[in-house]
Amino acid sequence: MAVRNIFARIYVDDLDTALPTFTALTGAQPGLRFAYRDVELAGIGDFLLVAGTPESLAPFRNVQATTIVDTLEEVLAVVEREGGQTLDGPNDVPTGRNLTVRHPGGAIVEYVEFDASKVEALA
Repeated sequence: MAVRNIFARIYVDDLDTALPTFTALTGAQPGLRFAYRDVELAGIGDFLLVAGTPESLAPFRNVQATTIVDTLEEVLAVVEREGGQTLDGPNDVPTGRNLTVRHPGGAIVEYVEFDASKVEALA
């Protein structure tokens, strides 16, 4: 299973307010910005900013990272073999498919099987 990228999740109240600081810190422009459920997300550098009200962010706050992988099926096999737990998914999402799991030891990670054709449609 290949891990392609890992994004640190940063929870913010408002993307428009938060993005200038992260642009200055990373020297990058947001590579992707989209809405999902009741939150808005933006990828910038190695950060994934997740914005919304306290209520809309509540279901997401326990997720510690977003990881881009080749296939979710391989993640599911590893999680099952190692005794982890699937918390959500697999789901179709604006960037492909995702899956959220609790690893043995308690870490909660979102895995995304990235679909470039879906992302191009967002642009």
